Amino acid sequence: MEEGYKEFVEKLRLALMEAMGISEEKIYFEEKGGPYTETGDKLFVECAENENAKEVCGLYTGDLYERFQSDVSINEIVESVMMQIERAASAEFLESTKRLMDYQKAKEHLFVRTLNFQKHKESLKDAVYCPVGDIALVLYMKVMEEGGIISSTKILKSYVLNWGKSCVEVFEEGLKNTYRVSPPRIYTWQKLLCDPRYEGEDFMEEEPDFYPGKDVRGNCLSTTGKVNGAIAIFLPGVAQRLSDMLEDDLYLAFTSVHEVMVHSVDSVYLEDLKEVLEETIREATPEEDYLTSNVYHYSRTTRQFTCM
Repeated sequence: MEEGYKEFVEKLRLALMEAMGISEEKIYFEEKGGPYTETGDKLFVECAENENAKEVCGLYTGDLYERFQSDVSINEIVESVMMQIERAASAEFLESTKRLMDYQKAKEHLFVRTLNFQKHKESLKDAVYCPVGDIALVLYMKVMEEGGIISSTKILKSYVLNWGKSCVEVFEEGLKNTYRVSPPRIYTWQKLLCDPRYEGEDFMEEEPDFYPGKDVRGNCLSTTGKVNGAIAIFLPGVAQRLSDMLEDDLYLAFTSVHEVMVHSVDSVYLEDLKEVLEETIREATPEEDYLTSNVYHYSRTTRQFTCM
């Protein structure tokens, strides 16, 4: 860490410790690369506790340091952080986390998203997930949603054991919920660029008005929310539906965690697709949204995904 940044983190830690009246062991710093700091340095604050759970808030110190360098004072940053912590420690938030103790309360809030396995390997050790090549389909539970921002937590195997359920059962429940809350959609670039209210094309209906294209451009598949939409191809029946509509196997190019380009195998050369994917990731995909550099294949006959 550079000296100025290191000094800022320590000043912030001490200021928060004084403002919150907490002991030193309840506020600590961890650099990027740990199980809970894959995407950046964090200052962890133990902000609330009950008989069943302990709430820990993780603050991205890199973002806060940027604010400090933009002439925002330590005191102003502390006030802002305190407001966030108060929201996280609210009765509503704590009540939501208690769902983890009761499967009947938790199951309707389960959902699945995609992560790069190697990038998140440490944090997935005890989590419920399904590996597909170098992609991990990870089970989460929604804790809260405020202003369109979802707070969530990974489901650990220990939770499933306490529920008396199997990991397969709860994972399938998460997939069904994801489909229900964020159904798959294909987005055409023309409409996407011209209409901010565009919600994509529904191709899963029994008699759809829209059919995917077989040309070299492929089809942009995501979900209605367009966030973490790469999961769409793994939702029940989606890959097979697209394969049947295109009457062909599929090549899948995941340009980020938010979408996947779906191609008919006969419409594109694999090597060309790999080059386009590499270029897209290099020029247009933020590091935090990266999923995989590999092209995947879906077989219409075996219904299996293969990392090429």
